[in-house]
Order: sequence, then C-alpha cells, then structure tokens
Amino acid sequence: MSQPGSTFGDRLGRMGMRAVPGAGGYLSWWFRSLAAWLPPSLRQALGLGRGRLLLQLDGDTLHLRRQRDDALIDIERLPLPALVTRSGAGEDALTALLGSRLAELPRWLMLPAASSLTRRISLPGSALERLRDVVGFEIDRQTPFAADAVAFDARVRGRRESDGQLDVALVVVPRQLLEDQRAALGPLASGLAGIDVAGADGSPLGVNLLAPAERRHRRDPAATWNVALAVVALFAVLALMWQLLENRRSAADALEQTIASQAESGRRAAVQRQQLTAVLEGQVFLDRLREERAPATEILDELTRRLPDSTYLEKLSINGEQLMLIGLSTKAAALIGELQGADQWRSPALAGALQPDPESGRDRFTLTANLASAAANTAPAEAADAPAQSGR
Repeated sequence: MSQPGSTFGDRLGRMGMRAVPGAGGYLSWWFRSLAAWLPPSLRQALGLGRGRLLLQLDGDTLHLRRQRDDALIDIERLPLPALVTRSGAGEDALTALLGSRLAELPRWLMLPAASSLTRRISLPGSALERLRDVVGFEIDRQTPFAADAVAFDARVRGRRESDGQLDVALVVVPRQLLEDQRAALGPLASGLAGIDVAGADGSPLGVNLLAPAERRHRRDPAATWNVALAVVALFAVLALMWQLLENRRSAADALEQTIASQAESGRRAAVQRQQLTAVLEGQVFLDRLREERAPATEILDELTRRLPDSTYLEKLSINGEQLMLIGLSTKAAALIGELQGADQWRSPALAGALQPDPESGRDRFTLTANLASAAANTAPAEAADAPAQSGR
C-alpha cells in the first residue's frame, strides 16, 4: 500500500509489499500511481489529495501535523492527558477540536527517529512480490533483535540497472517501545491507520510498522460523490458513443442510397472505360510490334524472292523474334546461303538433320532465323543513301 504523502517513487517501490493479490489490488495501485502525476490542486478537487494526520508524542504533548504530498503543515499542540480524559473518548475530543474534515483524515502515529534502526540491504528483483516476508528473515542477520521482538517494514529505494538488484531500506522498532507509544495515546490508538517513523530531517520515512490486521481504513467522504460522478460520466460516454454510432449509421445509409442510384451509370462508364483501355493497349502493342520488326508481308516477299523454285514450304511460323520454315527442297543444304544477307532476319540455320522424302524425292528441312528489328532494317538504307546524297 502506498502511503499518503510519500513520493511517487516511494509509492512505486512499495507496490510489491502492499499490493493486494488479484485484479482489484493492481487496479487500486495503478489508479493511485496515475493520480500521483496530477497537480495538487486537481487532486484536492477530486478528493485524491486529502493527505493524512500525523500524531507525534513529545512527552505529555501531542503534536498534530497534516501531511499532504511532500508538505508537512503544523496544526496544533495539545496536552495529551486532557485530550485522552475528555468525555472519556479521545477520538471524540479530537473531532471536536479539529473539526470533522481534519478528524476524518487517516491517522498515523509517527515515532521519533531515535526509536528506529534502519539497514540498507540488497535483494534479488524477484523478492519484490513478497518483500515483507523476505525482509522478515533478514532481521536476525541485519539487526541485533529477534524477529518477534520488533515491528518492521521495508521500502524499495531503487533498482540497480546492471543486475536488477533491489536497494531496500529495512526499518525496525522495538515492539515494547511501540506498545508504550500506543498505550500513551489511549483511545486514539484504536483509530490508527498506520505507524511511520520520522527521518533525520523530520519527514516521514514512508513505512508502516502497524500490523496489517490492526490498520483502520477510514471511509473517504468524497467516495460517494466520486462514485456518483463516475457513474454519470460512464452513462455520458455511453450516450455519446451511441449517438456517434447512430450518426455513422445514418451517414452510411445515405451514402449507400446515393451509390445505389448511381451504380448503373457507374457500371456502364466502367465497362466503356475498360473497352477503351483494351483498344488503346492493343493499338500500342501493335505499334510497338510494327516498330520492332518488319511487317509479315515484307518477310513473305523477301522469302519469295530468295527461295528457289524447287523449294516447297509446308509451314511458315513467326513466333516472337523467331522465324521458322518447314518444307521440302532439292537444294535444302544451300538454303542457308540463299537466305543470308536479308535485312528482315539474321543468322539462318538448319534445325536438325535433313530427312529424305521418298515420295517427292526432296529433302525435308526445318530452318530457323532471328527476326531483325525495324530500326536495323532502316539503318543500311540510310547508310546507302548517304553516299548518293554526298555525290550530288
């Protein structure tokens, strides 16, 4: 449990020692940790910065101070015997003297610094989950007291980044001294929420030496209002979310109707756009083919002029950049020489061996060549025209 008035680092360090198992304890710690970042004025407005009432005995005088965050405010110095014996109930007398607002603060007994013994010890990081139980086994080794003879508590001062070890401050007070202080308070001792120890500078160390079973938890007077405001805020958020959802549904229905009314014209436009795109792409493809190689008619014309009359073609194929001829010829071996030097193709060659055809008396051949680009076809013509123009 983080203590009122302790710093945020102290609250975080004491999480493992005070956290209640289960989701409720974690949410409580998380809420208090978030609240510690709020400005003091806002915490007071929300009922989160009420602080605590410190009772410190100084002989027969009771010194009352209020701790809010890191500030200590002196309230009153009262004679303890008169306070305890007044009306037979010291708590009623304290309420009459301080008023209901201050009297409702959690009451803590603060022991003088000389009454405690503090030892700094290093523990593994895994000890954070059960810090109080772990340090209980260290009392016999770290202090001259037995564990059952003292009241003790511990708080985490920090964590080493190198090995994850916890820097823990162990605070012990002789149980007899503690009981004497509580006995001196009389009826006021029954309403204590905790027992802290003053440091060297007079500020509380931020520990609680009171056994968990003996701690009194006072009802927060602002709790009812906080719950009511939280419920109202929750309903307001739900109503806002519902309204936003309805607005989105209405907008979606209106948009769906608009789309439905324009869907048919949109589909026609899409089909027309697709057809136009296909036509344009086809035209671009044909233009690119026309630019890259000679037309088929020009290739057929060149073949007709170069092939001898004794040659018969069964198949002529133009596949991509390749020209393939299959046919019969009496001069099949000489066809390569006949086809060389053409501008429309390059590297004619026989594909496979020649096969005699007994019926026609000719040789069956398969001949391939690489088609030349149109730019390569026009280059020799331009080179041939250049001397003629210069001669003129």
